[in-house]
Amino acid sequence: MAGNNHGHTPAAWTGVTIVFLGFCVAGVFMVMDQPLGFWAGIALTLVGGLVGLAMKAAGLGQSPRVAQRAGEPQS
Repeated sequence: MAGNNHGHTPAAWTGVTIVFLGFCVAGVFMVMDQPLGFWAGIALTLVGGLVGLAMKAAGLGQSPRVAQRAGEPQS
């Protein structure tokens, strides 16, 4: 487990932060009974997911790990 960063990358942090803000915006506007603001918050959550994927594609995400077969030495 020494080399596993559990997604602590700029792509993950940025995407999750934007999604969290989107949920907060949607929640506030839902309580205020403002449908337009609610849907704006939902749109912001989708934007957060897209930003995270775009940043991962740009190389700011976690590199995929290659599974090792049983009996092979670790490198």
